[in-house]
Amino acid sequence: MPIWVDADACPKVIKEVLYRAAEREQTLVTLVANQSLSVPSSRFLRTLRVPAGFDVADNEIVQRAEAGDLVITADIPLAAEVMAKGAIALNPRGERYSEATIRERLTMRDFMDTLRASGVQTGGPPALNQRDRQQFANQLDKWLQEQKRPTVKLK
Repeated sequence: MPIWVDADACPKVIKEVLYRAAEREQTLVTLVANQSLSVPSSRFLRTLRVPAGFDVADNEIVQRAEAGDLVITADIPLAAEVMAKGAIALNPRGERYSEATIRERLTMRDFMDTLRASGVQTGGPPALNQRDRQQFANQLDKWLQEQKRPTVKLK
């Protein structure tokens, strides 16, 4: 199963974790962005440049992602859309979204949008720290290990 990365907002350190994992596990990682990206030379790393515009990269990921694929994104609506298709969504801080958490995150996102629209300064998320990077790497490794498990067919 491939990995799709919402690369415009993905921190560099997380991309580097993905580059190493792609080589180690021989897994295809596609970084989707509306700008040119520089990635190490590898047969497991691809970039997909999309036109600039609101949600263009997100829409491309939704169109291409399939059930079982992994999507790396901090964008809550994108995570919800790919999960509806059966893909797995993981944010750069290592949170693997579930049906329960995605609903909660969508509600909180809408609430924060309402606050910002009324002039309240909400600030942004805290800087990515070492714990976040480690949690991301652990969740990525967990997903990669799940891909290695043989599927059992029942008769």
